[in-house]
Amino acid sequence: MSHVSHCFQTPVIVIYTHPSYFLELEFDTGVNPTFQKDAAFRRNVWEQNLQYIEKHNTDYFMGKHTFAVGMNQFGDMTVEEFSNLLNRRNTRQYNNKTYNLFTADDKTDLPQSVDWRPKGYVTGVKDQKACGSCWAFSTTGVLEGQWFKKTGKLISLSEQYLMDCSQSVGNHGCNGGYNSLSLLFIKEKGINSEESYPYTGCTYNESVATCQGVKMIRKNSERDLAAAVATVGPIAVGFDAGRASFMFYKSGIYYDEACSKTVLDHELLVVGYGTEAGEPYWIVKNSWGVKWGNKGYFHTAKDKGNNCGIASSALYPVV
Repeated sequence: MSHVSHCFQTPVIVIYTHPSYFLELEFDTGVNPTFQKDAAFRRNVWEQNLQYIEKHNTDYFMGKHTFAVGMNQFGDMTVEEFSNLLNRRNTRQYNNKTYNLFTADDKTDLPQSVDWRPKGYVTGVKDQKACGSCWAFSTTGVLEGQWFKKTGKLISLSEQYLMDCSQSVGNHGCNGGYNSLSLLFIKEKGINSEESYPYTGCTYNESVATCQGVKMIRKNSERDLAAAVATVGPIAVGFDAGRASFMFYKSGIYYDEACSKTVLDHELLVVGYGTEAGEPYWIVKNSWGVKWGNKGYFHTAKDKGNNCGIASSALYPVV
C-alpha cells in the first residue's frame, strides 16, 4: 500500500489529474446525465469536496482518523447525487425456507489472515460506471470465486446478463437489485461469461456457470463472516456506502462511526481479512474501477461493532 503522502500534492495537480466525472461520462461512455451540469455549480461542488478532503486528511495526519481520502472521478458530484447514481442496493426480508444458513463452529480457530486474490479466486476490478448495478457485480464476484473453487477455472461472468434478464425475479437493472435473488435466478437459468454475452438485450447463450442454492451468514456476526471467508472463499456483503468518507476513500482502514448497520445501499465482495498495526480489517473489492480507493479495493474495520453493516447481509452461492 502506497503512503498517503504520495497521493496529495497541490490543488493544481489534483485538478488536472482528476477530470470531471461528468466529462468522463459524456465523452468516454456517451452517457448524458440528467442532473444539472452547469460548470459554475460543478466547480463549486468540486471545491467543497476538496475542502472536505483537505480537512479530513489534516485530521488523519493528526491521528484522528484511520484512513485517508483523496480526490477522484466523483469530485464534482454531491454525496446525494453520488448515492442516487451508484448505490442502488435494494433490501428485503429473507425467507428462511429459501436460503440456508451457514453454520460456523465457534470452537474452531481461524487463520490470522486470509486473502483469496493470489489463490486465483478473484477476477480483476470492474467498473459499474453510471449505473446502480452493484448488486450484479457482487453476484458475479461471489459466484466467480465459488466456481473457481469447484472447477479450477476463473471465468469473468456477465453482469449485463443479470441486468437484462433477471427483472422477472425483482431486479431493476441500473435502478437496483438483489444479489440473493440473482443467485436464485442463476440457479434456474445459469449465467453467461462476460466475454460471450452481447450487450444487445436479453439474448441467452449457453451458460458457463450455475449454482444450486444460496447460504446466508448469520446476521450481524463478524465471527461467522470470518469463518465463511476463511473456509468458503470470497463472500458477498451489503454495506452503507452513502457517505463522503467512503466516496473519496483512498487508503488505510475505513471506519465511520456514523455508518448504519441496517440501511445498506451498496453490494461488495469480501475477499479476505488481516491485521495492520494491531488493527483487524476486512479486504473488500468494490466495483467503481481501479481509480477509486486502493486500485479498486479498500480495507474496512473488522470486529468493531459491525461497522457499516458489513456482517448484516452476507451470503454466498452453493455450486
